Amino acid sequence: MKLKYIFFGLCGSVLLNMTACKDFLDEVPRTEIDELNYYKTQAQAQENVNSLYRIGAPMYYGNANGAYQGPYASVPVMLTGYFENSYEGQEQINQYSRLLTRQQNTRIVSNRINDIWNPAYVAINRANGAIKNIPNISMPDDVKARLVGEAKFFRAFNYFYLVKMFGALPLSTEPYVSLDQDFFLARSPVEEVYQLIESDLVAAVEALPTGVFNTSGRRVNKNVAAMALANVYLQQGKFAQAASAVNTVTQSAHSLTTHTGLGANSAYNKLRTLDNLDETIYSMEYDAVINPGGSWPTYGFTASANSIFDKYTIFERVYGPTNRFLNIYEADDLRIQPNQFYHWSYTNPLNGRTWSGGDVAGVWAFVEEDALLNTGRSIKDRNIYRYAEALLIAAEAGARAENAVTSTVAGYLAEVRARASTTGQTVATITAQLQGLSVEQFVQEVWKERLRELPLEFKMWDDCLRTGMFPNISGTNRGQVTFVPLVGARNGSDAVFKETDLVYPISMDELQRNTNLTQNAGYQER
Repeated sequence: MKLKYIFFGLCGSVLLNMTACKDFLDEVPRTEIDELNYYKTQAQAQENVNSLYRIGAPMYYGNANGAYQGPYASVPVMLTGYFENSYEGQEQINQYSRLLTRQQNTRIVSNRINDIWNPAYVAINRANGAIKNIPNISMPDDVKARLVGEAKFFRAFNYFYLVKMFGALPLSTEPYVSLDQDFFLARSPVEEVYQLIESDLVAAVEALPTGVFNTSGRRVNKNVAAMALANVYLQQGKFAQAASAVNTVTQSAHSLTTHTGLGANSAYNKLRTLDNLDETIYSMEYDAVINPGGSWPTYGFTASANSIFDKYTIFERVYGPTNRFLNIYEADDLRIQPNQFYHWSYTNPLNGRTWSGGDVAGVWAFVEEDALLNTGRSIKDRNIYRYAEALLIAAEAGARAENAVTSTVAGYLAEVRARASTTGQTVATITAQLQGLSVEQFVQEVWKERLRELPLEFKMWDDCLRTGMFPNISGTNRGQVTFVPLVGARNGSDAVFKETDLVYPISMDELQRNTNLTQNAGYQER
């Protein structure tokens, strides 16, 4: 029984998301449908690929996991000590991450790791089945190519999430369809995992149609795959390849959202409230009926907000910035002004009650007022990739690849920085200033801008890993940050990084099930 349980936990791909049976008694029961009986029609292939949109890695960025635990992609950012979960006494993986004490608490951490590891591998197995079998189904060639391209994107996206979090991984490329298969795999080196990720994403870029995500059915397209590929190359320090991949996106119809005012009509408030923006490259889609967004609107406040709203009963600051982190912003940066990225008070217009965070910032970007005041149902899509990030990748990768701060490269960073200016600095002015920097100075300016622009999309720890550097943000001087070697640095909670902190532990449950796995150094094995 244990073997069967493990098998279906790892490989339950084609058993889900089936079409309804017209003649139930004549059909193979869903729990017994095998590969030969499933991959028969275009509709089955489409449904299998559709299921990949809402399992595994995309959900880790876009899914609100309840009132007390934010998206799982927020957890690694806790390692920086610059963000906190106010309920970490219960959601302890956040506390042990922030304090860098996961090594002594591997069993507790494993409980949450299971929720990350298992769905990602189910998604990978579904993708493996689609990649293997869809080419053999009778359907138009363009549809077949698109579906296989989407499946390869999701296989790569899940492996990319896992390899950053755990390092070496069991590398499966064949679907599990029988208990006779050997699915207790050893870990493959990180380099081999990245080879598969790159290969899948290159194929996806070639196969998928072009388009802007929000106006082309919200399906993964060429730009989404190219953005992910650029991200993968950047994470490995392959700057020329990253610059080439992101060029697909910067030459596309995507663009930065613009201001029509520096208050409620700023670009940042449009990103907070609107879904159909050309800045979105890839997002997690929500609606009021089929898939509401759960607790997202409550994450923008401290617990005391439950006294001013009646549509939600629990408010927790599951991903809140420390004041030291907020010093990354210059005083004239629009993003640090109230009701842009962050806020410190809110008055409910229906009852006049006011929430005050005091000197503790809530995240305004998470606040969805119609859900809080009227419906109790979140419908706002949550961005995973934005065009602003594409520009920052293009800036950093371009400068490294060309070993020069050209006007084009400087202009990418200047676009993001000019949008945040409250003093009217133009792209041209900022570009000229940036061109006076050395390549290393310019790259560090990009790193700073990533800290300012992308903290609410959970990219900060990825940057620490790929650069091997930690942003030491001044606690007193706004905008002042220096970058120091990651191992040996003190994080924002004054904990010192060890080499073993750079990856999470393999779940102790997985180690028990699969004796071919080895634990990451420094963590408990049994």
